[in-house]
Amino acid sequence: MNPLTKTLAAVAAWTVLAIAALVFGLCTLSAPAFANPVEDRSIRPFKVQVPQVALDDLRRRIAETRWPDRETVGDQSQGIQLAKIRPLVEYWGTAYDWRRAEAKLNSLPQFMTTIDGVDIYFIHVRSKHSHALPLIMTHGWPGSVLELLKTVGPLTDPTAHGGSPEDAFDLVLPSLPGFGFSGKPTETGWGTDRIARAWAELMKRLGYTEYVAQGGDWGSPVSNAMGRLAPAGLLGIHVNLPAVVPPEIAAVLATGGPVPAGLTGKERTAFDALSMAAKMGNRSYATMMGTRPQTIGYAINNSPAGLAAWMLGHPGFSGWTYDDSDPEKSPDEVLDDITLYWLTNTATSSGRIYWEYGGGRSPVFADPEKTNEVSLPVAITVFPGEGYQAPETWARRAYPNLIYFHEVDKGGHFAAWEQPELFSAELRAAFRSLRQRN
Repeated sequence: MNPLTKTLAAVAAWTVLAIAALVFGLCTLSAPAFANPVEDRSIRPFKVQVPQVALDDLRRRIAETRWPDRETVGDQSQGIQLAKIRPLVEYWGTAYDWRRAEAKLNSLPQFMTTIDGVDIYFIHVRSKHSHALPLIMTHGWPGSVLELLKTVGPLTDPTAHGGSPEDAFDLVLPSLPGFGFSGKPTETGWGTDRIARAWAELMKRLGYTEYVAQGGDWGSPVSNAMGRLAPAGLLGIHVNLPAVVPPEIAAVLATGGPVPAGLTGKERTAFDALSMAAKMGNRSYATMMGTRPQTIGYAINNSPAGLAAWMLGHPGFSGWTYDDSDPEKSPDEVLDDITLYWLTNTATSSGRIYWEYGGGRSPVFADPEKTNEVSLPVAITVFPGEGYQAPETWARRAYPNLIYFHEVDKGGHFAAWEQPELFSAELRAAFRSLRQRN
């Protein structure tokens, strides 16, 4: 093929992709990234522009929902209850406005860059304060970058939120591969270690020579991997779903055995919470996506109501009301997150990270996470509404360089979303000693 033919083929390929993006509700880049033998390392501005046809299609599908009969129990033991989800989905199909979420995203600096063959979407907000500490934060499932947006102000502009200029962060919020506006890997191997290396490359491209990392849910194993791999410039990590469960406790939990002898009060509380979660099937979603993500994908990719039920079945949402009685977590915020998955067609691709991780195993166990190999400084905040409250005794045993451990009085699995001011204050305190060292 001569050079002219190659160029025309590339242009034709980009045209097909652009048309497909418009049809399926994806978004536009400021400039196309042609496939080259040498990866395009440029950082390209990005803007969310969902075609109205995609939103009309969503409403049509919601209106055509075929609802199941109600559950035969009076609790959530069979899954999310019909009386709880149906009003939310019906509101989604009539009064919900995605454009507000779109405007919120577009008010922030958004970018795209290609790393290891996959387009990575990220938000990058630089603080107005000098000497701000660069921070990369990673979301999880069924969350997204949207769950972190309430922390942008407190972290980048601390003086407006009770902090000092010395507490400021430059903030980098990437979408995991296969999630949101990031590209979908077309090959296996995109586990947490590979994502950790991609994040290190991202921070390098942004020109940061020193930075810290934070994560909850999937962000925790990604941050653990970054701490273990210790890329140049990484000063330390903070996690709010720490991997501290010792191997002997993990073995008992795996078999459903009796409570081990010699546990402290907090260790016993953590053991009981993990044991009950296993018996109640609280991680059934992880088992399914960890073994057959493609199978469940056919259902949740096709039905908005099915996608909502699947995502809201996560234990992190179990205490949420999805109504106006809880202004911190309004129905619109919940639907922003679900709609992002729908419009980007990532219900299936996002689930594959569970498959990559090894059959949907929990990220709270110390041995599989190799926490003993994390030599960089580690900070942990324990939120009371998390699936389990990590005991400090286990944490100090798991992480050899634990520099900060704090239990707070409110907040849950989606801590940055639920308690953004408290969450931000925790990060300021957690990383303060690393600022002083550097």
